[in-house]
Amino acid sequence: MAKLEIIVASTRPGRVGLPIGQWIEAEAKEHGGFADVELVDLAEINLPFMNEPNHPRLGQYTHQHTRDWSAKVTEADAFVFVMPEYNYGYNAELKNAIDYLHKEWNYKPVGLVTYGGVAAGTRAAQMIKQVVTTLKMTPLFEAVSIPFVRQFIDDEENVVPNEVMTASAKAMFDELVRMSEILRPLREGAVH
Repeated sequence: MAKLEIIVASTRPGRVGLPIGQWIEAEAKEHGGFADVELVDLAEINLPFMNEPNHPRLGQYTHQHTRDWSAKVTEADAFVFVMPEYNYGYNAELKNAIDYLHKEWNYKPVGLVTYGGVAAGTRAAQMIKQVVTTLKMTPLFEAVSIPFVRQFIDDEENVVPNEVMTASAKAMFDELVRMSEILRPLREGAVH
């Protein structure tokens, strides 16, 4: 069975991304489709803005933080990006984390969990699809979109999901499992 990494994109103080990521992690573990589920917090990874002298396609990394990030992304078979919408797009920290690497992302499916106001982060989801497909990732149609996100966060900063959110998460995990297995031969044949 595959390994799923849930990447929490927001790094700002007061973010709701971490509680949402923790909720998605619990949902993924309950789903049971992945042998290993790991929450990866970009605030903890703390990548500087791209500072590698060589193109990521070459895999010639000069910094330890890049080698560590490469190893983390390589070990995953599938991803969920938990991301806010900032000004009709996704946040710079996620773009930076993606751009550090190249082959490590290839042939891996990605589910999108977005949140925000009335649009529920859907514009950020649309924008990131162009980027991930360039890296030969497969973004899923099945997604979790959370409108007016604060209404689903309790006083202890835990997510209290509604039925739509829970059903959407299950559908996304079902498809992530399917796509991860379908893409496995390509990942195993890919040069890393």
